[in-house]
Amino acid sequence: MTRERIVSGDEVSPNEDLAQFSLRPQSISEYVGQRELREKLRVLIEAAKGRNEPAEHILFYGPPGLGKTTLAHIIAKEMDARIIATSGPSLQKAGDLMGILTNLREGDVLFIDEIHRLSATIEEFIYPAMEDFKVDFVVDKGAFAKVINIPLKRFTLVGATTRAGMLSAPFRDRFGLYYHIDFYPPDEIKEIVIRSAALLDITIDDEAAMLVAGRSRGTPRIANRLLRRVRDYAAVKADGLINAEISGKALDAEGVDSAGLDTLDRKLLKVIIEYYKGGPVGIEALAATLSEESDTLVDMVEPYLLKIGFLQRTKRGRMVSEKATSHLGLTLPSGGSQQSFLR
Repeated sequence: MTRERIVSGDEVSPNEDLAQFSLRPQSISEYVGQRELREKLRVLIEAAKGRNEPAEHILFYGPPGLGKTTLAHIIAKEMDARIIATSGPSLQKAGDLMGILTNLREGDVLFIDEIHRLSATIEEFIYPAMEDFKVDFVVDKGAFAKVINIPLKRFTLVGATTRAGMLSAPFRDRFGLYYHIDFYPPDEIKEIVIRSAALLDITIDDEAAMLVAGRSRGTPRIANRLLRRVRDYAAVKADGLINAEISGKALDAEGVDSAGLDTLDRKLLKVIIEYYKGGPVGIEALAATLSEESDTLVDMVEPYLLKIGFLQRTKRGRMVSEKATSHLGLTLPSGGSQQSFLR
């Protein structure tokens, strides 16, 4: 089992989640980055409020840690509505969702995280709730079965997923809007680091903030996590002073290198280079060699390596780039087949 990774976009512990929540922006104006998405949401919210209607159902998809949950809370706050949060894995039976839906008030926001993990039965149960604000509940079985039609208050469903492709097409089509949230550029992450530092009462200079941003994999949640690790290191080793030198030492001590890679990232790339001559190699073979689950590699490791051009997925398998070998200070063994990839 993979240990908790400081560069994972996932929420790793309840205590950290509480600290993370305190850093979340509370309005669209406070939200940093995703400029086009922010503007679209502003128009959506203002239009819905002007009509005195709930906002349309919205699906956010993209890697973890990029702000999907934060945006759901912002939508609720901007609409002056309650938010009721749940997750796909916790909704196992129609009755689980029934209790939530029937207790929604007019205009409430229902946020379902990991919505791709809803079962097909639950998906079909929620269709009429999304379209007609009603649910059909079957009571009893066999010859005694009867369908009870229950009207619902109008609400907004906000779904979040890292795997939009796992949602059925009919389910996706019932969302009026769906937006992809991508990794943030370093300058936007730097803004987030400076904002979070102010909220945490941390003094950090621009150079140090940029260094943290550059190792944050374009992910706000990781940036905030690294900032707290730098704060702790500076408190013990440098009397609380945070400059570029201290930030670099703190992040090096955490195993996060200048490209934002951690031990598992580097291990995967080295295995492809040293064991498989740069690739191509299948994900199952990689998982077996690394003693990791293939889903862990696909969901937690590959997205960022693909984004920065260190890795490529092909029909024949995974391949590393010369950019990756240069970063690691390695050379490709003779006979490797990656010469044409990303020079």
